[in-house]
Amino acid sequence: MEKGTYRVLLYYKYVHIEDPVEFANAHLAFCKEIGLKGRILVGTEGINGTCSGTVEQTDAYMKELTSDERFSDIVFKIDETDGHAFKKMHVRPREEIVNLSLEDDIDPNELTGKRLSPEEWFKQMQEEDTIVIDARNDYEYDLGHFRGSVRPDIENFRDLPQWMRENKEMFEGKKILTYCTGGIRCEKFSGWLVREGYEDVSQLHGGIAMYGKDPVAKGQLWDGQMYVFDERIAVPINQVEHVVVGRDHFDGEPCERYVNCANPECNAKILCSEENEHFYMRSCSDECRTHPRNRYFVEHDLTVEEFDARLKAIEEVKKNSLA
Repeated sequence: MEKGTYRVLLYYKYVHIEDPVEFANAHLAFCKEIGLKGRILVGTEGINGTCSGTVEQTDAYMKELTSDERFSDIVFKIDETDGHAFKKMHVRPREEIVNLSLEDDIDPNELTGKRLSPEEWFKQMQEEDTIVIDARNDYEYDLGHFRGSVRPDIENFRDLPQWMRENKEMFEGKKILTYCTGGIRCEKFSGWLVREGYEDVSQLHGGIAMYGKDPVAKGQLWDGQMYVFDERIAVPINQVEHVVVGRDHFDGEPCERYVNCANPECNAKILCSEENEHFYMRSCSDECRTHPRNRYFVEHDLTVEEFDARLKAIEEVKKNSLA
């Protein structure tokens, strides 16, 4: 398929939706009618979506959505691609389109940090007394991040406020900049920071996705690739240079290839080469490798003898590495 025949749309809008269930049902029907695929969340606080389709299908979708006055000014981040980035179409109602697990939730239309354009962000992140916080999950950071940014030790966005409280001394007296993929998480997180009493809080408007397309910033000071929640997994951001920051889970070599652990009860995202995926049976640990429901064992129809031989080979590599 020729590059550019398909597109991926990334977008969000914080706006009141009276009946998310009714909206989601009607929206799903329309998306299926025009042949769109993707994942869209709808809540009383707004809409958050990523979807893919042909140029004609995505044009039809954007026209339909912006014809609703609630979404007339919605901003779409558009990537050209050579096929669908999703297998199916899902539109799901949710209590929140972004879950920060707050007792008193943040409404970004009422409280949020200063929004910086890509050009402003590029300049300000290099200023003294500035600290940059990645508002994404740890596995997203490990694939790519802004140079020198802080990596919160969290697996889920909802854990970020608690992590900030536990590490408050790191940020006292600093100008805080925060960023995420498309901007939606930062809208809430920066508002939470302001409410917590941080005086100088800014966010990257439009997120990493917009920053990578800016003709002035050109994605500079971004290292690695940006993690995306579709079948592409990773997309380039820095238009000037490419610095690989990801490291293979097994041997520490530079790597930008993600797989999910074969243990369905773990399912952790691990960076690894194709060779290591097969040698270590796509399992992040010995416990996952020997788990009775390990999917790799079934997918590759391994005999017990073959499985035992693989385990012995892995143990041998471990012993040699420690020697």
